[in-house]
Amino acid sequence: MMTRSKTRVDLLRRLVRGVIWVVVIVLALLFLPPATGNLVSQANPAGSYAEAILRIEILKAGEASGFNAACRTRIMTHGRKAKRVIVFFHGYTSCPQQYQALGEAFYDLGYNVLAVPLPHHGLIDRMTEEQARLTAEELAAYADEVIDIAQGLGEEVTLAGLSGGGVVVGWAAQQRNDIDLAVLISPAFGFGQIPTPLTLPATNLFRLLPNFYQWWQPDLKEAGGLAHSYPRYSSHALAQILRLSHATQVAARQKTPAARALLVITNANDTSVNNELTSQVVEQWRQHGVKDLRTYEFDAGLKLDHDLIDPAQPDQRIDIVYPQIIELVTNL
Repeated sequence: MMTRSKTRVDLLRRLVRGVIWVVVIVLALLFLPPATGNLVSQANPAGSYAEAILRIEILKAGEASGFNAACRTRIMTHGRKAKRVIVFFHGYTSCPQQYQALGEAFYDLGYNVLAVPLPHHGLIDRMTEEQARLTAEELAAYADEVIDIAQGLGEEVTLAGLSGGGVVVGWAAQQRNDIDLAVLISPAFGFGQIPTPLTLPATNLFRLLPNFYQWWQPDLKEAGGLAHSYPRYSSHALAQILRLSHATQVAARQKTPAARALLVITNANDTSVNNELTSQVVEQWRQHGVKDLRTYEFDAGLKLDHDLIDPAQPDQRIDIVYPQIIELVTNL
């Protein structure tokens, strides 16, 4: 009897040790930094205005089938290479329509203006599963492609990105020295629902688990959102945006950003993104002695939503937001 009892105790101990090791290994994997070494810039700037326009036409040709007409590549030019060009990077699940009105305001100020849909965005099928295929590598290549075009559209290049687009701008700011001003608006370096210490394991968990979707507006489901946006988001796509975010944060800790000037705009009322992580990136840049780094935060009392750019959003305050952004961007 004693031998049998001892055997059972030994088995139980081995089982417990096995479970502990499994837990330790899983936790180690979750906190292991994702591979981002291949997320490096491959610049190939347009050599002239004519070349830039040709590349834009090639982009447009690729949008011929299945695209929402409101979401195609937007280009507003004065017919020549301008002193300044501004490139807008829209938020995840949105499209270039988000920036149409703000783009017109900059065009009227003499800027050439460009907005290109993120990979797998802008499709007429709002329930498309294409968005789940998004990768950090695609976002990096997309950034390079659009910035390359911008070199032929303006002598001074400004990038402006909201949310996921803000992460793309942040990554590009670390990588490319041909950016005169990088503007990050409510960048999604992390998400408000995920505590800062858990952002990395959440990134890995979303990558490891099968893809799943969540509604932006659960009460409305597929009827929610704007006609030019997707009503739901993909866990795998979020993980890839966070991968690019991680690459940007690592680069910010290691070296001075390559962009000549940076502007970070946050919204104190925004609970969708993690402003604490944005502050950490800004602090890293300051520690590297960035000479031209400005920050601005919209007051919580304005009650601005996360998407403070698209005029079609309910309760929008572009009468306040647009003049402030324009002033910040144009007063270099």
